[in-house]
Amino acid sequence: MFYHDGKLQYTVRVDKPNPQFAKLLQQAIGGIEGEMRVCLQYLFQAWNSRGPQKYRDMLLETGTEEIAHIEMLATAVCLNLEGSSSALKDEMAMSNPMVEAVMGGRDPRHILSAGLGAMAADANGVPFNGSWVVSSGNIAADMHANVMAETTGRVLATRLYEMTDDSGMKDMLAFLIARDTMHQNQWMAVLEELGPDAYPVPNSFPSSLQHENVAYSFLSTSVNEVSNATGRWTEGSSIDGKGIFRFEKAVPTGGLPVLAPADKEIHGQIEQGVAPDPGFIDKVKDIIGG
Repeated sequence: MFYHDGKLQYTVRVDKPNPQFAKLLQQAIGGIEGEMRVCLQYLFQAWNSRGPQKYRDMLLETGTEEIAHIEMLATAVCLNLEGSSSALKDEMAMSNPMVEAVMGGRDPRHILSAGLGAMAADANGVPFNGSWVVSSGNIAADMHANVMAETTGRVLATRLYEMTDDSGMKDMLAFLIARDTMHQNQWMAVLEELGPDAYPVPNSFPSSLQHENVAYSFLSTSVNEVSNATGRWTEGSSIDGKGIFRFEKAVPTGGLPVLAPADKEIHGQIEQGVAPDPGFIDKVKDIIGG
């Protein structure tokens, strides 16, 4: 169950409305680096969580906080759009018919679709994509995904900070940047708590079943005699402590792929050959009919 408090988590104020900045803020709402992504990612990880209750509770609380960040950013978009509809009409009356030039980088859907409000979309007006949400069911894999999400989100917030001179927007973004600092550290703390035995992920798969001879080899695919791709990952003990890194030139060992002739119902060219057995389409019909 979720509850709502009508007050914002942190003050949102705009010194001077700026519709162009409202468009940029949309990336922090519905973009791949945005708050909708981390909010849903943490909540789905929590709802799908199996294991110690503390991880589920932590994810639920953080995912819920991210709802508050969406609320703050949506409020910032609304405040930056105030008065923009009348200003847009004035500009259109005075300028040339090139709509994009008239809009001056604004998103017309802020007026046409959202009535001077925020949208579940990125800075280009592309709707939020749920496929960005990572919830693997593996706590270590999810924590790595969360670190990536928070780091790219913090990079975005710092870029937005540099792109505005509005003191209110800078103050709000400084708060969000600080929360991203905490969340990065939070997810890394979980990984530290899991310890080195958590790797490789998933650690539940027996290492005896993998091809150990390539498990810690950096395979260079460079055609140059000397590769510059050498470093910590090409020598010394592996990060999981279970192997030794080594550098090797990649060589093909699998032979040439051989595929069966095309099924007649696929209608390839005669030169491709035709499979003598019942075709793919017949098999599909059988499955559908059964």
